[in-house]
Amino acid sequence: MKLTTIVLSILLFVLSSCENDNKNLPQVSKGKIERVAMMNSAYVSARNVYVWLPSDYSASKKYSVLYMHDGQTLFDPSLSWLNKEWGVDELMDKLLSEKSIRNTIVVGVENSGNGRIGDYFPQKPFESLTKNYIDSLKIEMNKVEYTKDVFNDIHSDNYLKFITEELKPLIDKKYSTLADKENTFIMGSSYGGLISMYAICEYPNVFEAAVCMSTHWIGSFNDNPTIAQTFINYFGDNIPDPKNHKIYFDYGTETLDQYYEPYQQKIDSIMRQNGYNDSNWKTLKFEGKDHSEDSWKERLHIPITFILKENK
Repeated sequence: MKLTTIVLSILLFVLSSCENDNKNLPQVSKGKIERVAMMNSAYVSARNVYVWLPSDYSASKKYSVLYMHDGQTLFDPSLSWLNKEWGVDELMDKLLSEKSIRNTIVVGVENSGNGRIGDYFPQKPFESLTKNYIDSLKIEMNKVEYTKDVFNDIHSDNYLKFITEELKPLIDKKYSTLADKENTFIMGSSYGGLISMYAICEYPNVFEAAVCMSTHWIGSFNDNPTIAQTFINYFGDNIPDPKNHKIYFDYGTETLDQYYEPYQQKIDSIMRQNGYNDSNWKTLKFEGKDHSEDSWKERLHIPITFILKENK
């Protein structure tokens, strides 16, 4: 792998589109965007929250809610540090017009820039690591300016409290939503995939489904079996009931995604052992695809359709 590719991947993790002009709303070509500007929280730093509504949104209808991490990257490339976006508004409009998915609004939660890893790194697995190992990990990460201090404050339990105790009640009060578990979903990529896995395990009564794209099982920026095993152990102990949950995983084979397959296979084994099947679980491998917004945008329709299709 070329050095420049590694550096770009590291920048993607640490900055992840945090350098943007928050004075302006994301510009969308389909539907409309509303913003909860710099929402204050008792648990995490203030951040913008973007709410995408279908063009025919009406208070006389009821809508499911999809919560998505890294809100800067979802709708408008001008907010994203690499000028890339997922095209969520165009895709949701297309799938809704085709009646491929249920009526849904999307809540895009901005990451906190340099605090992104602290928000998204699953806290209980992190705390299961030995102090000596954590100290050695910090020393290694602090050698690179872009990753300096990223493991000094892991607070994903508070991030999930922000979503479940503060943001979700606000969204359900302001918009015409179906507030039950069966209509509440969470989704992200990379570290956002990790926190989505963690969310459905920690809050199985809040989220029916989680989408975990290019789930960053290695936890750092090199192949790391020690960290990966903590996630695998946690998931095995906390996997949600297959009778009323859905989970989607995927990964590519290039850049950071090249490390994920052996750990994903262990997760898949846990899924099978616990009774998940084709009706409520997918793990997909995408040959030649890398760790980037372009790759996730290209296949976004697959997990969106999987979790948001109408129940039969």
